[in-house]
Amino acid sequence: MMSIEERLIKRIKKSGSHDAANELISTYYREMYGFVYKQTVDQELSYDLTQEIFISALKSIGNYDPKKASFRTWLYRVASNRVVDYFRSKHYQSRKLTEPLEGNDLEGIGELTVRFEYKHDVEQVAEIVGRLETGMQQILRLKLFGEYTLKEIAGLLEIPLSTVKTRYYSGINYIKKEMKVNEHE
Repeated sequence: MMSIEERLIKRIKKSGSHDAANELISTYYREMYGFVYKQTVDQELSYDLTQEIFISALKSIGNYDPKKASFRTWLYRVASNRVVDYFRSKHYQSRKLTEPLEGNDLEGIGELTVRFEYKHDVEQVAEIVGRLETGMQQILRLKLFGEYTLKEIAGLLEIPLSTVKTRYYSGINYIKKEMKVNEHE
């Protein structure tokens, strides 16, 4: 028996059904938005990137093969590719140079400080991860921000678990080393 998700995908592939696309998007929207937000810590940017992820997913849904991966897994692959592209983009590079850190919501100073430090740490980690080669970036983004296990990542990216582990641990060591360097500056 076909799942609701499979029926929706079939309708989208067959007739480009807007209703089916909207239903499928609404199923995963919050999760994808959360995945992006954890990496950008910017609401507007996260909305934009999430929208781009779904546009890209719907345009390439014909390439989706349910025998290879679940739709959710495939969608994370689309999302991680888009996030990697964003952090490599000229827009991100120029924005990083011109935009100061802002703490707009001033409810409680303690809370703001924690949020500010968290935002700074996330931005720092995202910036460091953005310097890595694409394969390592995808692994780190899926593990740190998508909360996938290393085994799930190996299946998602269709590479050996040993390769995932090696890239993940060397990426983590690189991040730690870079954060220590940044602390002393």
